[in-house]
Amino acid sequence: MTLCYLPAVNGPELPAPPATCRRPDFGSICRAVKILFTFENPLPNTQADAEVFVATARHLAAFTSHACASRAWLHVPASDEASRAEAAGLAGMPVVRARAPIRPAVLRHLCCGLTLPFRQEFRDADLVYTRNLWIAWIALLFGQRVMFDHYRPWPDQIPPLRPWIRRIFCHRRFLGSISHSEYTRGKYLELQIPAEKLHCVHNGFDPQRLGAQVPLDVSKQQIGVEEGARTVVYTGRINHKKGLERVLEAAKRLPDHLFILVGASGSSTIETAAKGIRNVRIVPWQQPEMLARYIFAADVLLIPPSAKPLAEFGSTVIPLKLYLYMGSGRPILAGDTPDVREILEHGRNALLSRPDCLDDFVAGILELTGDESLGRRLGAASLADSRQFTWAARAGKIAAILATRLASAPTACSAWGRAQSRDWIRQSLRWAIHLIRTRSWVLPPTN
Repeated sequence: MTLCYLPAVNGPELPAPPATCRRPDFGSICRAVKILFTFENPLPNTQADAEVFVATARHLAAFTSHACASRAWLHVPASDEASRAEAAGLAGMPVVRARAPIRPAVLRHLCCGLTLPFRQEFRDADLVYTRNLWIAWIALLFGQRVMFDHYRPWPDQIPPLRPWIRRIFCHRRFLGSISHSEYTRGKYLELQIPAEKLHCVHNGFDPQRLGAQVPLDVSKQQIGVEEGARTVVYTGRINHKKGLERVLEAAKRLPDHLFILVGASGSSTIETAAKGIRNVRIVPWQQPEMLARYIFAADVLLIPPSAKPLAEFGSTVIPLKLYLYMGSGRPILAGDTPDVREILEHGRNALLSRPDCLDDFVAGILELTGDESLGRRLGAASLADSRQFTWAARAGKIAAILATRLASAPTACSAWGRAQSRDWIRQSLRWAIHLIRTRSWVLPPTN
């Protein structure tokens, strides 16, 4: 792979790489790098982590000149040759079929790591790009360089892993970690891992998933909403982990608003509770073309203003749907939480309400549906901001980081001190008690 990038990586979406690998006069860097991307779940699947990893890999691999030698592979489990070919089509690169069973998941992940070092592509690659700590550790043990990309603050969520995580991140061949939020990056900084190894590159979206802008009234007609109805739209997983209980409460407060929840699986407690609320419409999971219609039909696009996904379950840090919402140009209402504030600014590109405060939530909805000029202004600002949050823009930023890290000398970590040891023991005890009481492996944050 040939990484061709410009020094300024935090601006709008980068242009396509040139037809030949030429070094521009103002100091860009071109370096041929062979990358083995590894993903441990079968493709395709509808999980957000699959979308993030495959989109990042595909666009990062595209940062190569067609005139220069390009080498990138995706190591992924596949049940047969048809599945392998489908995964290759999604990723836009050759697929190395992992020597691992599809089920059970634990054995699949274990085998993906244990068999990886014995593949020719592993030995040919300049680095392994992974979202899995187990894979990162195995790759380092067998002499490879590693780039890690994940959204979870693992040191906080599973404290017993801290010494192991620190050992991985401090390894001389560990190039760096890409966090999806400053919130998560800060948790790794607390382990006293060198800052130059830790980077925040927010996620993105594919503008083609939305297509051309569709007027609000036209979109409402397309999904069967009556003319003049005020719509509040949520898209994504419909379950108890997303703070949707507050959305149902708000619907009861606002019977003249239509709440549309898109992404039902037919089995959640939220879906059951919504059946008795007349102004709540539950819609099954939609393909991208149809999903865009619901997004464009929204007077308000909703990220449930709840601390629950981050504070209680730790399963969502800046939800992926946020970037797609921004690209639609429709007004967004979200919770005023630390992760969301990295992207959204109250009164400039969205309205933010106090988490889990029903009165604030309802007031925010009424403000947006009652003031069309406010909605247009916020939507226009978020649409302009979305240009720096495409998958291509994300790949450009990562390409720049990767080239810099490959050219840098190994960075040493400071010593693990007594204060860190005491905090590790204390938080590990908290985690053990939490696990026994709740049977949940993820420890929620303390604040």
